[in-house]
Amino acid sequence: MQPVICLASNSPRRRELLSQIGVSHIVMAADIDESVLPGESPRTYVLRLAREKALAIRSTGQQLPVLAADTTVVVDGRVFGKPRDRADAISMLSELAGRAHEVLTAVALARAQDVNARLSSNTVCFRRISQEECAAYWETGEPRDKAGGYAIQGLGAVFVESLSGSYSAVMGLPLFETGELLQAAGIQYWNGASAGRERA
Repeated sequence: MQPVICLASNSPRRRELLSQIGVSHIVMAADIDESVLPGESPRTYVLRLAREKALAIRSTGQQLPVLAADTTVVVDGRVFGKPRDRADAISMLSELAGRAHEVLTAVALARAQDVNARLSSNTVCFRRISQEECAAYWETGEPRDKAGGYAIQGLGAVFVESLSGSYSAVMGLPLFETGELLQAAGIQYWNGASAGRERA
C-alpha cells in the first residue's frame, strides 16, 4: 500500500497504532533537543516538541505530510521524561506510586502550507509499588525509553489502578486527535465511513 504520511518516530508503538487505523506510512525519526525551556508549562512543552519534530522532518525535503507526537508524564507540575539511568527510573516510579499523575500527549501534522497540533490530557492512577518492584521492573529493560519510566501497554500495566482518558494517548499516539488532524488534511484513514456506506 502506498504510504500517505511520514511518521517522525522510531517508536514501534506509534507504528502499531497508525497501522491499527489503516494509515500506511514511512518512518523518519526526528532528532531534536527535548530540553524543557525555562518557565515552559508541560502543555506548551509537549505541543512545541510535537511541532518541532514534524517540522524537522519536513525541512529535510520530505514531501509527504509528517506526523509527529510527544508524550510526557506530569507530577506536581514537573515534567517526567525518559529516565537517565536506573536510579532516575526508580525515583520516578517511587513518586508515581500510590497516586494519580497526568499523561500529556501532543500530536502534530506538518504539510507544505501549515502545521497543526492537538493535545490529549489523561489521568493515570498507580497502585503502591515497593522499591524491590521498581528495581525489578528496571531490570526488564522496559522503562529505559519511556516517559515517566513505564509502559502501559507492557509489563508496567500491572501498576495501573485506573485510567481516565485515552489509552492510545498514554501509549504515545492519541488516535482520536490523530484522526481529527488526518481528516482535516484530507488524508484517508479507517473511521467507519466506508462501513456505513456498505450497510446502507
